[in-house]
Amino acid sequence: MLSAYLPLFRVPGALAFIAGTMFSRVGGAMFGVAVVVMVSSRQGSYGLAGAVSAVGLAVLAVAGPVLGRLIDRHGQRKVALPFVVLSATTGMGVALVSGFGAPVWTLFALYGLSAVLPEPGPMSRARWAHIFRDDPDSLHTAMSFEQVADEASFVVGPVLAVLVSTLWFPEAGLILAEVLFTVGVVSFLSARATEPPVVSHADRPAGLAIRRPGLAVVAGALVLTGMIFGANEVIAVAFADAQGDKSLSSLVLGLFAVGSTVAGIVVGARAVRSTLTRRLLLAATAMVVLEIPALFVQSTWQLAAVMLVAGSATAPMLITSLSLAQRLVPAGLLTEGLAVAVTGILIGISAGSVVAGWAVETFGPQQAYLVPVVAGALAAAIVAVRYRGLGRAEAARRLPSAA
Repeated sequence: MLSAYLPLFRVPGALAFIAGTMFSRVGGAMFGVAVVVMVSSRQGSYGLAGAVSAVGLAVLAVAGPVLGRLIDRHGQRKVALPFVVLSATTGMGVALVSGFGAPVWTLFALYGLSAVLPEPGPMSRARWAHIFRDDPDSLHTAMSFEQVADEASFVVGPVLAVLVSTLWFPEAGLILAEVLFTVGVVSFLSARATEPPVVSHADRPAGLAIRRPGLAVVAGALVLTGMIFGANEVIAVAFADAQGDKSLSSLVLGLFAVGSTVAGIVVGARAVRSTLTRRLLLAATAMVVLEIPALFVQSTWQLAAVMLVAGSATAPMLITSLSLAQRLVPAGLLTEGLAVAVTGILIGISAGSVVAGWAVETFGPQQAYLVPVVAGALAAAIVAVRYRGLGRAEAARRLPSAA
């Protein structure tokens, strides 16, 4: 099964940018839980921890499409590199003000500034879309590989963040995350051979990517999908803490990512002929059904087992959503369109972190799992209600070779 992915590594120049994204993905996967552990340890409040994390994600959600549009116009390296330097500088500042006990508002301000950066995920997917622009099957495998790599990073990242933050000092996870992310993105940008060309101004489509038919529906479903992720992240730490197993929260989050990784490998190794719209509805439905058992667990180990199974719906949902987003926009808006989709996830993670932090402190960790369950139900409902329109938008943009 894994042999299906080997041709990706044989693409000239691909290995260099794949290696860079691996480091940046692990660092990016550490940010959320590292901030939650750091702030909750220093300030003693999960609500405040979720709020700080949410501010960073909200800023990233706004900055992503704007920077994505600039990247489509001027190129990845020219736009991304200055913002990566800004992010690394202010991100280290977050760790400093936390360690020295500066006022809480400085955490919000600096962490928000550190989030003004282009996401490597859309840039990496844009490279694959350019490389396999005339080969839909290979592009499906590449997009699946991207999601598998994302999920694999969430196996390693949260575990590493919690481990170093608990063994060393609360800010250690965030510092390590900044180092890995910065080194990874700089390495990625250095691999210029696979950077997609800039579309000339004369050939650039008019308007914003979000206005392309169907893309707003995909982004809306991803907002609610992101709420599941953000809520799970906060609730897992709080639930394990309430059980006296706070260090096991990384295991819970890691197993969720393991389930998603395995599912992503399976999906990417198969050539699927059904429409992306149909697969999106099935994945959204599976996502909420598999999250429901979290409402009834009685121990951290039971929660870990439930999250392992629930995670198996995550990669299919994200692979399908991002593949559909890529399908719905022209090449001149590709990075922006993918950034809009990723922005939906980030907005959802931000909202999920805030709502889950409030739910944990108001109702307790067990009942707080209603947050991701309801979010999943709404995601499935949005896709179901707009199913026909989304299918028509997909059909209108389908590649002739994939028909």
